Amino acid sequence: MAVFNLNINGKERQVDVDPATPMLWVLRDHLDLVGTKYGCGIAQCGSCTIHLGDVAMRSCILPVSQVGNQKVTTIEGLSEEGDHPVQKAWLEHDVAQCGYCQSGQIMNAVALLKANPAPSDEEIEGAMSGNICRCGTYVRIKAAIKTAAKTSN
Repeated sequence: MAVFNLNINGKERQVDVDPATPMLWVLRDHLDLVGTKYGCGIAQCGSCTIHLGDVAMRSCILPVSQVGNQKVTTIEGLSEEGDHPVQKAWLEHDVAQCGYCQSGQIMNAVALLKANPAPSDEEIEGAMSGNICRCGTYVRIKAAIKTAAKTSN
């Protein structure tokens, strides 16, 4: 066990965990931030996506010991009122069906738009290809990202 001082959603948090503990479990089990979901545990589905700095990362394989002083943002920290342009576009396009993957989808879309404010359809499809939606709302996801791109520029 070791003590880690983490910057989570703009707040300093301290946890005493094994250094190999994945950030997913630090967030969910130790900090009660349950918006980040467990999907596959092998970084293949994207449900556990968070931001490490401005980069989308799969928290299920990210050991807490590798976070260091980098800023971590979860779906809870994206916006206090749920009014981030991507979140608003998700509602406008009625993206969520079951909703399980949506926090990961949203976090990945936000990172995409931060890196590329006006992505093409192909760039959206490429960037989002690692996030699986078992309900198949990919057409609505792409439309929501395009709407968010227009409203955040």
